[in-house]
Amino acid sequence: MPINTKVSLLALSLSACLNCVAYAAPAPTAYSNQSEPVIKQAVTESEKANQLFESIFMDNVLASPIAQTYLGIKTDYGLWDEISDAATDADIARTKKHLAQLKQVDTTKLNRQTLLSYQLLKQKLEQEIEDDQWRYHSYPANQMYGGHSQIASLLINQHQITSITDAQAYISRLNGVPKRLAQLQSALAVRADKGIIAPKFVFPYVISDSQNIITGAPFNDGQDSALWADFKRKVTAISISEDEQQQLLASAKVALIEQVKPAYNKLISYITTLAAKADTRDGVWKFPQGEQFYNNALARTTTTDMTANEIHELGLAEVARIHSEMREIMKKVKFDGDLRAFFTFMRDDPQFYHADTAAGRQAYLQEAKALINTMSGRLDDVFKVKPKASIIVKQVEAFREQSAGKAFYSNPSPDGNRPGTYYANLFDIKAMPKYQMEALAYHEGIPGHHMQIAIAQELEGVPKFRKFGGYTAYIEGWGLYSEYFPKEMGMYADPYSDFGRLAMELWRACRLVVDTGIHAKKWSREKSINYYVSNTPNAKSDAIKMVERHIVMPSQATAYKIGMIKLLELRAKAQKSLGDKFDIRDFHTIVLKNGPLPLDVLESEIDFWIANTL
Repeated sequence: MPINTKVSLLALSLSACLNCVAYAAPAPTAYSNQSEPVIKQAVTESEKANQLFESIFMDNVLASPIAQTYLGIKTDYGLWDEISDAATDADIARTKKHLAQLKQVDTTKLNRQTLLSYQLLKQKLEQEIEDDQWRYHSYPANQMYGGHSQIASLLINQHQITSITDAQAYISRLNGVPKRLAQLQSALAVRADKGIIAPKFVFPYVISDSQNIITGAPFNDGQDSALWADFKRKVTAISISEDEQQQLLASAKVALIEQVKPAYNKLISYITTLAAKADTRDGVWKFPQGEQFYNNALARTTTTDMTANEIHELGLAEVARIHSEMREIMKKVKFDGDLRAFFTFMRDDPQFYHADTAAGRQAYLQEAKALINTMSGRLDDVFKVKPKASIIVKQVEAFREQSAGKAFYSNPSPDGNRPGTYYANLFDIKAMPKYQMEALAYHEGIPGHHMQIAIAQELEGVPKFRKFGGYTAYIEGWGLYSEYFPKEMGMYADPYSDFGRLAMELWRACRLVVDTGIHAKKWSREKSINYYVSNTPNAKSDAIKMVERHIVMPSQATAYKIGMIKLLELRAKAQKSLGDKFDIRDFHTIVLKNGPLPLDVLESEIDFWIANTL
């Protein structure tokens, strides 16, 4: 039984943007000599095509209560997505129907922007159908994501309560947890029958995260559990009578005790049994047709035709280059020792860390907010477009902080009621050094993910599937590029912060080496961890989490560096071609104004801009 990947990825793309496709761009000059009558005809066909794009997008959204919630739609607010073969079969059938509808469009009558949308959607649908052969090649419960943690994450972070009806929908979702987790268990079981079981290290995380959700009141003594505290906070904030409030709280309490807790206990029992069948083989080479699956994953993630070995070698070269730049910073701060000793100094010296206390964590959050605010005041120097949505900085919740990554971003709601959120994971304060704060804030917040994702959502004249879709190499490439170019604005004045920037880039270069090492070259978990520890200043806990992420999300981490390299390459190309006519604000506008794009399509758009600027 598969996870319903299409609707799941639609929801994921709204916060993590893990999906990506490739596409051949239309010729930029295809419509330069059209006569007026043809233009009128093209507009008519383009309008019809855009109506179809919207219809297809909403058809998919209405099949996914989770995606609806991310978009602020409350049609199926009290439901969860189905996890079953039947649901995935229906999803593929819907995709085939959409592709057939799309092929009825007369592409010769489309304007350039609509033709771009057509090409993107057609390729996306074709690849969804093609990739159905890999429907079981995943771990639907792991330390990074999964049905077990998504329940609490979605209810706490996405399910807003502004009325009694919203509260009742929350309770309905609590009562739906047993079915949701039973379907998740079935999805795990069918994979186990096919020999697709996560490595041993994954299971303690899944068990711990599940236990955390049912720890505390009303499940047992102690502080309120995450779900109970969330529901109480949201319900007491709305204007209803005391009796109505108490009725809702009582219903939620019953649902938590009688439905949620037994369901999680049952899942934990199954996971414990499944763990006994797991081994320590980490790469997807162990899957049926594992090599073919991984090569396909790399193509989807990077939107290039680079081989695993080419990516591996690129990573090694980038690691060597960045090490050289770090040695220059060692000279600036007059450090006496080699690079390895400097890494140890940066990793261990207490001056580089906030206190391991509540006050220290609060100080980290305040400083991260200040960095974002400072950058916000400088945006006009490098941008002509800015997002309307606001951004907040938030600590990762206790129920998932032990397994979550060190930092991530969650998109704002399209209606503006929910701001974008930069999450900082402060569980291990030693994994969050002060000298990396600046680069992290730029990557996750401004000018990084918040700028790119919020602007995409706010675009006019662009179909929703492009506003809310995701190409990982573009999105994460922009995030890493956003760490870099503030240096050109005079940021990173402190050499240690500049070292932090390089350390973050180095981390992404190592990802190219390790991801391909694990999945194509059969590196062990231990060898992979040691590569990070030996070549970066990051805490070992960082290395462990990163390697574990590589294992359960094959190819995803290769996107950052490949996307950044392409953006820098395209910027250099534009600067060389345009000379004095080059304006970085215009370059950034071209990069952002079409929403997420495959890298080859982005290059076509930059080429078109260059040709029309000369």
